Amino acid sequence: MSSTPLRIAVFASGSGSNFQALAEAAQGGRLGAEIALLVCDKPSAPVVSRARAFGIDAFVFQPRDYASREAYEAEIVSRLRDEGIELIVLAGYMRLITDVLVQPYYGRMINIHPALLPAFPGIRAIRQALEYGVKLTGATVHYVDGGMDSGPILAQRAVEIRDDDTEETLAARVHAVEHELLPRAVRWIAEGRVALDGRIVTVRR
Repeated sequence: MSSTPLRIAVFASGSGSNFQALAEAAQGGRLGAEIALLVCDKPSAPVVSRARAFGIDAFVFQPRDYASREAYEAEIVSRLRDEGIELIVLAGYMRLITDVLVQPYYGRMINIHPALLPAFPGIRAIRQALEYGVKLTGATVHYVDGGMDSGPILAQRAVEIRDDDTEETLAARVHAVEHELLPRAVRWIAEGRVALDGRIVTVRR
């Protein structure tokens, strides 16, 4: 394990509560990594203000200013290389990504998803779980492979669904789990404890 903190970029599109959890963990010395960059596709998103409050640089763009998804991803990759980014963390980034980003960072890009994958991939996963009637849902940290929440699973934690749950009450408990699980997964990677072999991810104790 290097004595230099792992340099990570966090991608987010919304409020940035997972970004906040990561930034607080980094500030408290619990992440083993430095958040070197925020990448955000919505200039007015609250996560941009959160980054500013932590003194973290942000690359903010509007997709409509580019000819294609590949065009803005090429610019993002250039910025990531300039910043020496070693790990990408998708934390509520609401854009589909292409091979332009996936290929150079495969095995170095993770995502947090509010369900126990492979159940309920895609958007509105918490609502999907409620409507399906499952008794357990949760959160998953997985590697990104370019599919819809289909990459190898690094970490999961279950959340029980109560009879009186609404989408809002269940979301609050799932997000609380995300805020613990994602920084922990980043720390495992930063400590060099994670091995990826095909679809199998192992974490050394």
